[in-house]
Amino acid sequence: MREGTDRGEIGQSEIRSGGRVGVTYKYFGAPNGATAARVPLSMRPEELGGDELGMGGMFTRIKPETVSAMVLTGIEGIPLHRVPPLELVVLHPDYAVVKLPMTVVDPLRGIGEESVGAAAFIWSTVPDRGGPSDAFNVYQLLHEWQDFSHRLHEAGHQPYCLVWP
Repeated sequence: MREGTDRGEIGQSEIRSGGRVGVTYKYFGAPNGATAARVPLSMRPEELGGDELGMGGMFTRIKPETVSAMVLTGIEGIPLHRVPPLELVVLHPDYAVVKLPMTVVDPLRGIGEESVGAAAFIWSTVPDRGGPSDAFNVYQLLHEWQDFSHRLHEAGHQPYCLVWP
């Protein structure tokens, strides 16, 4: 699935026939795991009372594990090997839903600009498969997550991620 496309655009047959374009992630909030589990490919999370990351729902290539590590190592100073695992909510042949720990979004609500900037700089120095990320891009991403964190808290929701192969 290509970034920014609607879920319904890639059919089951394309996925099964090997027409994979990589893994795509869509982050959303839901009141509980049962609600998150009912977010099939043809429905949007807001139809079930959920909230989505970004305006109009944001598709991304950033793994939930990476987001967790970025927040917890960059803001909380937790060593990478102590980042808590994700919780599998649904495993379907065509998609999965995972729950991110609240420790990933909660720290973002109480920090200011300096902390976001420092976390972005710290994370930009951590090499990944494509090399270090640009600090400004990480800064923007953390701000989007900070806004998402506030909305989740206000709604009493938890963070989830819909994953397509």
